[in-house]
Amino acid sequence: MSAAEIVDWVNSIIWSPALIYLCLGAGLFFSILTRFVQVRQIKEMGRLLVNGSSSAQGISSFQALSVSLSGRVGVGNIAGVAAAIGFGGPGAVFWMWVVAFLGASTAYVESTLGQIYKVEYQGQYRGGPAFYFDRGLGQRWLGVLFAIAALVSCGLFLPGIQANAVGNAFTQITGEGAIVFGQVGTYKLLALVVIVSLLAVIIFGGIKRIARFAEFVVPFMALGYILMALVIVFMNLEALPGVIKMIFADAFSPMAGLGAAIGWGVKRGVYSNEAGQGTGPHAAAAAEVQHPAQQGFVQAFSIYVDTLFVCSATAFMILITGMYNVQGTLEAGQFIIQNVTSTAEIGSPAFTQMAVSTVFGGFGQIFVALAVFFFAFTTIVAYYYIAETNITYLSYITKTPSLLFLTKCFIILSVAYGVMSATGYIWGIGDIGVGLMAWINIIGIIVTYFVWKPTIKALRDYEEQQKAGVKEYTFDPIKLGIKNATYWEERLKTKNALEAQAQNVSSKKTAI
Repeated sequence: MSAAEIVDWVNSIIWSPALIYLCLGAGLFFSILTRFVQVRQIKEMGRLLVNGSSSAQGISSFQALSVSLSGRVGVGNIAGVAAAIGFGGPGAVFWMWVVAFLGASTAYVESTLGQIYKVEYQGQYRGGPAFYFDRGLGQRWLGVLFAIAALVSCGLFLPGIQANAVGNAFTQITGEGAIVFGQVGTYKLLALVVIVSLLAVIIFGGIKRIARFAEFVVPFMALGYILMALVIVFMNLEALPGVIKMIFADAFSPMAGLGAAIGWGVKRGVYSNEAGQGTGPHAAAAAEVQHPAQQGFVQAFSIYVDTLFVCSATAFMILITGMYNVQGTLEAGQFIIQNVTSTAEIGSPAFTQMAVSTVFGGFGQIFVALAVFFFAFTTIVAYYYIAETNITYLSYITKTPSLLFLTKCFIILSVAYGVMSATGYIWGIGDIGVGLMAWINIIGIIVTYFVWKPTIKALRDYEEQQKAGVKEYTFDPIKLGIKNATYWEERLKTKNALEAQAQNVSSKKTAI
């Protein structure tokens, strides 16, 4: 078997219909249990985005949102959406929306777990699936298994996809330049030098520098991309009703087959918004908040930003301009729908670049290349932070020296390989990483619910305080029957001790 055939075979096992329906089923399960918290608390989500603050140990809620969005908003929002349409038909967009709506509740659950079971280690907050499987579920082996899967996925597989897309988008504008060796030209080498240099500067600065970078870049890049899409939709406004009708009609009577529409919609939806994948809780745990549920709300909102806003922007640009082909289950080169040249690679930014070019001409190519660069680069930074957190977890439980320097070097090499790689199966390699993490995390958080129900208890506690109109929220895990949330136990003890001390001082002054 060739390498590509092995990758396809492994993917057929990991991304079997079982995982696709597990993602949808988990989202529906948690939506019902939380009484659709992703809808009920949307106003609170907005309030928390602007009211949070950072500390010496943690970052603000908005910074945590930006870091997690930097991981969610990546090449999957441009090339991934194009692949979903190209292989699954326009109806795949509908299933991406479904997985986003349901996945927002999953994001609430996993991110709240990340907050509940976070630790303060070496002056920073750390948390994520490895921590909550270890401390919350009491299954250290599962924590170690997830940490290893995350290291392999976020340190090896996934950065290569983002870096590969940067190189391809860059050379689509400039050409390859003079061939230096093999099929690699001077302009791809230039892209390699730029991305590796910037990455090194940021990741060697720690979470604070990562958060500041994400806080500045992510909102602007997402807003600019959405505004571009709105201009294109407005210029083709008469076609909009037909596009919406086509998406909904094809969702249930798909031209590429129902399995293809659902499968590609869910796969690319999960790859893009990462709900259930277990990546979001790492940034969520680093936030400084009064109550764990607060960051759960913020992370649920990030799913809307990623899929309902950014992915939809890509989908409408492609569909409203007709710049796409649908291959379906036919052989390569044969299409159910062919609107553009057959040489346009489906799993690339090509459809999006052609769509933008219909309105903006040559600038469209440049704009999409810049969008791919920033989307992909910020995602690589987020992947590094996830890898860093999981190597820190392994160091934390084994009480051994940290290997962070080697992790930084390793991910830089992975990015360099991704930029230079010409392999057509690199998306398949990334899907393996996403699938492994999703299997472990989704099953783990469902089991955690049946054992302790920590996220539901936290939600009820928060909503009771919300109804009471408290000015400052508190979280008492012992009172709620949540075990091993030691950070919050110590925090509450310290707070109570300081309040008691202040009360004693006040009493003495009154007596005098």
